[in-house]
Amino acid sequence: MANNAQRAEILVQALPYIQQYTGRVVVIKYGGNAMINEELKHAVMRDIVLLSLVGVKVVLIHGGGPEITDMLKKIGKPSSFVDGLRVTDRETADVVQMVLSGKINKGLVNLLSSIGGKAIGLCGMDGRMIEARPLREELGFVGEIVRTNVEPILDVLEKGYIPVVSTVGCDMDGNTYNINADTAAARIAGELGAVCLVSMTDIAGILRDRNDPSSLIVHIDMTEVPQLIESGVIAGGMIPKAECCMEAIRRGVKKVFIIDGRVPHSVLIELLTDEGIGTMFEG
Repeated sequence: MANNAQRAEILVQALPYIQQYTGRVVVIKYGGNAMINEELKHAVMRDIVLLSLVGVKVVLIHGGGPEITDMLKKIGKPSSFVDGLRVTDRETADVVQMVLSGKINKGLVNLLSSIGGKAIGLCGMDGRMIEARPLREELGFVGEIVRTNVEPILDVLEKGYIPVVSTVGCDMDGNTYNINADTAAARIAGELGAVCLVSMTDIAGILRDRNDPSSLIVHIDMTEVPQLIESGVIAGGMIPKAECCMEAIRRGVKKVFIIDGRVPHSVLIELLTDEGIGTMFEG
């Protein structure tokens, strides 16, 4: 247990980081185990409220794959995937919209409000924030982003609220699209001119040896990513995440962090301490 002097020292050490982020946009992509474990969920929301109260303009972007799968099971509809992407027919797209933009999104808004935050829920169809077209024909209504409009997010930030964004897109014909949350977060972070993007996952970050948590790579330059993929250090489901990190940096985001959402208060540890907790990508 920290004594008063230690607590004060922790706060003082956080000061330069608070100064670095106050008044700037920080995008947090929220997913993985931290979404379904209630204790972790509360820790993440407390982190976001604290950052907001010290003047950081936090934008929370979320997915919700496991909850979509659960709802599809309840209505007797099997889930199928191609290259890790959910095959999304029209009925599944309706379920995606209902679960992401309804149950999950409004639940997060309510939780943030209950612990002292001010939040407003948005989805990619609000203000045509995320316009999309079919990514691949065999995937149905899985969307590739063709245009983003971040004005609704900026309006909410200007009023002092935390925007909570579900990644459901649309097209000019009124179709609903399931959008990958990492892809949407990278695109939106770039459009907002975010100082950083934090992506929460279920691993410690990029590991040189995936079986050795102590082999965490703390810093990766964009130029190193192709070699890390070629050598197999970045592999499987981490490849698209790394590609989204690079996309965000190409769009002007200064730093992108992949952090372990299974660690309580991992967002604060990464942003407001010397040690950090995950892997940082820089251009």
